[in-house]
Amino acid sequence: MTTVNSASANNPFAALNAPAAGTPAASGTAAVGGADRFLKLLVAQMQNQDPLNPMDNAQVTSQLAQISTVDGITQLNSTVQGLNQQFVQMQALQGATLVGHDVILPGNRLSTNNAGVIQGGFALTTAADSAQVQVLNAGGQVIDTVDLGAQSSGQHSFNWTPTAGVDPTLGQTFRVVAKSGASALPVTLLMRDRVDAVAANGSSLSLELEHSGSVPFSQITAFN
Repeated sequence: MTTVNSASANNPFAALNAPAAGTPAASGTAAVGGADRFLKLLVAQMQNQDPLNPMDNAQVTSQLAQISTVDGITQLNSTVQGLNQQFVQMQALQGATLVGHDVILPGNRLSTNNAGVIQGGFALTTAADSAQVQVLNAGGQVIDTVDLGAQSSGQHSFNWTPTAGVDPTLGQTFRVVAKSGASALPVTLLMRDRVDAVAANGSSLSLELEHSGSVPFSQITAFN
């Protein structure tokens, strides 16, 4: 497992200490400037109005209401941006507890757990009458199969015990063939990977995984 040094220039948590672009303070300054220009235009309009056909109170009130509405929306947007940034930072701090733990995400790489069992997983949107795991070598050729029989919809895991004469070190990836009757079903392959670090990038959170590299937090389907 990669050791993350907080003093390193590549520290993924450095993003938490950097000021985000478009902070509420900057947005607030822009809002004040916009409202000031709007008021100046309104005053100029009133000063140069036709004395024989002046603006009535309803027109003035309507324009003042527009100023208030625009200013309120801008302040609301600034507040939401600030809350979103704080939420991402809180997620990153909580996500730091995942470092060193395993997660499940889409992928076809076989993994070995602490007990030496070779594993993989998959997900079905509908039930299957039959499902077969095909173990592949580095060249993509099938070197072994595991018949799982009928499977319900949802996530499933499997263990691969190589048949006699099959070198387990040759098994690199896998695929799953699932059928309902004669029809092939869509299958989402799932793999296990280990979390090395957690990073907050702007408004999103990502995990640095041992084998998969940087992966958006939204792609993780389960934690171990």
